[in-house]
Amino acid sequence: MAGTAQATVLTGHDKDIGGGFVVRRLLPTARRWAVGPFVFFDHFGPVTEHSEDAHDVRPHPHIGLATVTYLFDGAIVHRDSLGSEQEILPGAVNWMTAGRGIVHSERKPERLRGTEFVNHGLQLWMALPQAAEEAEPRFTHTPASHIPEHDAAGVRVRVLVGAAFGLRSPVETLSPTLYLDAQLPAGGRLELPLLAPERGVYAVDGEVTLDGQPLPARTLAVLPDGRTARIEANQPRRLVVVGGEPLDGHRFIVWNFVSSRRERIAEAAADWIAQRFAPVPGETGFIPLPPRIAADLGLRAD
Repeated sequence: MAGTAQATVLTGHDKDIGGGFVVRRLLPTARRWAVGPFVFFDHFGPVTEHSEDAHDVRPHPHIGLATVTYLFDGAIVHRDSLGSEQEILPGAVNWMTAGRGIVHSERKPERLRGTEFVNHGLQLWMALPQAAEEAEPRFTHTPASHIPEHDAAGVRVRVLVGAAFGLRSPVETLSPTLYLDAQLPAGGRLELPLLAPERGVYAVDGEVTLDGQPLPARTLAVLPDGRTARIEANQPRRLVVVGGEPLDGHRFIVWNFVSSRRERIAEAAADWIAQRFAPVPGETGFIPLPPRIAADLGLRAD
């Protein structure tokens, strides 16, 4: 898959985000920093959560982005500084718009503490349009039962965000965004039309072929502009499609902050150090700004 008419393939890298919890990070990379509005792509699991595991993510801040968490298996409890508290279950779309600033945590549900279960899913970030970077923060949760599905010849496509195959997701966005979850049976084939100007195909659990070329598991292929795509699977496989309109300019991504202005990121970092963000109700701990990030921004972390 090399050359101007072929897909750009991103293999990503493993990253420990704390407590031994390792994710596969596909975006951003030096080769490609965004696909449509998507600037961050983490695939976690499948991992068996044991009673002694400390994989809770303590409160931390965001600006200038929206996060979307989607589970294939397991459960996570989302809490944020707006007072939202929501258990995320497989198939639901958990969407948080940070805008001018929000704080959230992600934890193991109390009902599952002391048990073993499998967590497996994706967390993606979308950079907000420049005109909406300082929007009021908000949180929406769309249950799995509200997500429209397209089924043809055994190929099942869930339209998580945006529109495809005559269906439209109820999830509201601030810019044209596409996010699909597709499951192919053995011998299945999906013809992917031009649903968005920029599109990426991610093989979740095993190799598929993309326009006749192998796309290994846990690999993201950014499709050429203006080209349809043919995806085939020899075995039952799952994949996701992400994309949308190109971003309206460069974005700086520093720690948990995204902005078109680097000085805005420094301002948010200073606010986090001084604990000027609204807290998450009922939470006491938090993730401090890493000293290296503070130094890069000309700040002191203490």
